[in-house]
Amino acid sequence: MSGKEFTVTGAYAYDHRSPARWVWSHVMRYPWLPVAFVVTVIGMATLQSWSAVLVGNAFDAVVGGITPEQLTRLALIILGVRVAFGVIDLANSFVVQLLAQLTERNTREELYVSLLGKSLTFHNRQRTGDIMARATNDVQQINSMINPGISLILESLVSLTVPLIAITTIHPHLLFMPVLFLVSFAWALRRYNNQLKPVAGALRQQFGVLNAGLAETVSGIEVVKGYAQEPAEERKFSANARRYRDLFVREGGVQARYLPLLLYGVMLGLAFGHALLLWRAGEISVGQIIGYMGLLEVLRFPTFISLFTFSLVQLGIAGAERMLSTITAKTELDENIGGHSAPIRGEIRFEHVSFGYESAPAYRISGNAQRLPPVLRNITFTAHPGETIAIVGQTGAGKTTLTRLVNRIYDTTEGRVLIDGVDVREWNLDALRSQISTIEQDIFLFSRTIAENIAFGAAGNATREEIEWAARQAQAHDFILSFPDGYDTIIGERGMTLSGGQRQRIAIARAFLTNPRILILDDSTSAIDSATEDQIQRAMRRILTGRTTLLITHRISQIRWADRILVLKNGELVAQGTHDELLETSEAYRRIFLRYDASHTVPVAVRGRRQEGV
Repeated sequence: MSGKEFTVTGAYAYDHRSPARWVWSHVMRYPWLPVAFVVTVIGMATLQSWSAVLVGNAFDAVVGGITPEQLTRLALIILGVRVAFGVIDLANSFVVQLLAQLTERNTREELYVSLLGKSLTFHNRQRTGDIMARATNDVQQINSMINPGISLILESLVSLTVPLIAITTIHPHLLFMPVLFLVSFAWALRRYNNQLKPVAGALRQQFGVLNAGLAETVSGIEVVKGYAQEPAEERKFSANARRYRDLFVREGGVQARYLPLLLYGVMLGLAFGHALLLWRAGEISVGQIIGYMGLLEVLRFPTFISLFTFSLVQLGIAGAERMLSTITAKTELDENIGGHSAPIRGEIRFEHVSFGYESAPAYRISGNAQRLPPVLRNITFTAHPGETIAIVGQTGAGKTTLTRLVNRIYDTTEGRVLIDGVDVREWNLDALRSQISTIEQDIFLFSRTIAENIAFGAAGNATREEIEWAARQAQAHDFILSFPDGYDTIIGERGMTLSGGQRQRIAIARAFLTNPRILILDDSTSAIDSATEDQIQRAMRRILTGRTTLLITHRISQIRWADRILVLKNGELVAQGTHDELLETSEAYRRIFLRYDASHTVPVAVRGRRQEGV
């Protein structure tokens, strides 16, 4: 937990002290709806009880002799009561449906905004399928908890109270059996809820596990098929589904032992016998017995409906608890809304920076993750505005992690990262990230049009001319026009309908369009052929003029034209300088250079220079 008891979304503050308080704070965002609901429920219960009393009175009137005119008037009164009940029932249904839908929308919005604000460290510890289960199924459980769950429970409470008041108008002694039933009903209902609560919580938890496993298998279907692991994944899914089924069976077992219906049946028989005794004593009439039994029939609804309404409430509370644990989960990221905001010049300074990732606590949002051994240790360097800094090192040296500290994807464990002399943690996060663009090797594209993907970094405000300009600079314009719909072509999820090189060029175009002051290139041309790369590099040199660039690459042709090169080894900065300086002074760099040469990355002319001792 973050320790925050309230959060503000828009103009509304939500209470995070417990799942029930959280849901209630969402419900009370529209106070007139709960008030209207309670008023209509009281009206419905009153009319329903009055109708039962009127039927008993009509029976006595018919037996005692009544004129056709009086009978017609009495029938019209009963009809009017039933019609009024129907109208109020419609209003009640509309109000509670509207309240449930608004609450579902707002809780989902709060969860979504919360997820966007979490740090990447937080998301690295979570299973996507479990998060999706919370954002979809758990939110729907809150809707069901309000309607029909809580709404029917409130209707039941009123339906239990109003008939008792109406029974006192017939004969006070008739209250004995209904009151005795209510006492036993409260005891049985508490016992039922205590048995149901742990099963409901386990059911929601297991659904998250089931959904997470399914999402992982679907996302990694190429790996599953490539290693012929379909039977193993099927067994794993079947085991999770079996545990989910067993919890449903346990829930059914709890519901099968639901006692209130049995108690109601016993009460009905005893109450009828009690009424007959009073009739034989001449204290009540046959019509009053009919009215009394009609009022007792009203009690059947709350008794029966509690069988599944309390189950819905328990499932809703369990879902709310899972969502609330996500919203209030500790995150290292502080958006610093009131922080420093200014145009970036481009100076980047690392001062004794160390960083280590956190472990994932068994796919659970709650729990304390432990800090793993440092990935970066005591990194210090300065990139001046407009410089291109190449970062090289063996796999796992910490190159990508270093660049992710610049735009606060992660925060440092020790030391400081400064942009233009200001600690990145003191910057307003939007102001910082809007002026930094990153192109990574693992390109993520949305299942939208190509134009929308290119314009994504510009918040969708770019014109078609600007989009096409950026695509031309990234050498993507020609292949885009080769598609039947051109820039309006909708690409598949994560851009899987495109080749690796096409995805990278779209990502490069997206970065060009944002006009960043700082550009981070993480092996961004690895999937592009040499001819296209040369064209892109020429465009990059024009675009990068005056911008600070951090370049991670394995291509010597790119490393050589960097203003400075940083050499990382096992998370430490072991050398920095120009290409020629490092060839003279750094054994680690010479080894990297030789390895790239062996893979034929270095042009023949360069190899010849090295053979001459350069």
